[in-house]
Amino acid sequence: MTNKEIKALISLLDDPEIAPQIQGTIQNLGESIIPFLEESWEETLDPQQQQRLEDLIHNLQFDGLKQRLRVWRDTGGDSLLEGMWLLNSYQYPDADFQALNRAIEQLRFEAWTQMRPGMHPADQVQVLNYVLFRTHKLAANTQNFHSPANSMLHLVLETRRGNPLTLCVIYLLVAQRLMLPIYGVNLPNLFVLLFRPTNPNVEPFYINCYNRGLILSRTDIEHYIAQLNLTPNEVFFEPCSHLDIVRRALRNLQLSFEKMQEPAKAGEVAELLAILTDEGEPLTDNEGEE
Repeated sequence: MTNKEIKALISLLDDPEIAPQIQGTIQNLGESIIPFLEESWEETLDPQQQQRLEDLIHNLQFDGLKQRLRVWRDTGGDSLLEGMWLLNSYQYPDADFQALNRAIEQLRFEAWTQMRPGMHPADQVQVLNYVLFRTHKLAANTQNFHSPANSMLHLVLETRRGNPLTLCVIYLLVAQRLMLPIYGVNLPNLFVLLFRPTNPNVEPFYINCYNRGLILSRTDIEHYIAQLNLTPNEVFFEPCSHLDIVRRALRNLQLSFEKMQEPAKAGEVAELLAILTDEGEPLTDNEGEE
């Protein structure tokens, strides 16, 4: 369709009798029509028409997001940054992937300048802790724990406040670029990281980013599980996939919207989660809010 035809089509939304049919036609045109809808929104003074246009824009963006999430899943979900950016773009469709990438790269560079050849894994972690938690003052958002903003990576990087998962994601993304053997671990009610040294003489250990990178032993994790009166499960100690991490982030976001009394948004996030969840797969306790 030409630009003139698209604008003429959008103008027909003013007619309540044919508006539903026109909305369906516009929906089929995909996200490329959004700039025209935004232009029409700016030109109209009718609040009802503005609402119709806003709903259309949101639906088009949401459909596009679902499609991109399927592509990310089907191509292996290798890029954790991309997966978290996709989640980010649910609430912020204009979120800039490259800006996120640059922010992580800056953190990597600052940590890299303090790394030395042959450093002990515990000392490498201390470098990361210093850069992230002391220099950049990343910390737990204890005042607004259930805020949806805690799941938005670009906001966490801006405000320096997040939940256990997003703090771990930032830490993990930096560690991966430094080629450190650090992985995510799905604990019940808390997300932590595992440092699994390549040197067999060094014991693996865990990192609690919600407590400024506190190092924990396997025994500490066992005690934590025991305090929750749960049966030990190897999944509580072993690395999880990037797909697991983004699924957990989506569950957090869904719960945040539920607590904020926004059921429509919670329902849409549930749709996104369903894309990453195998049909019939149980939602295990260890993937709840953290």
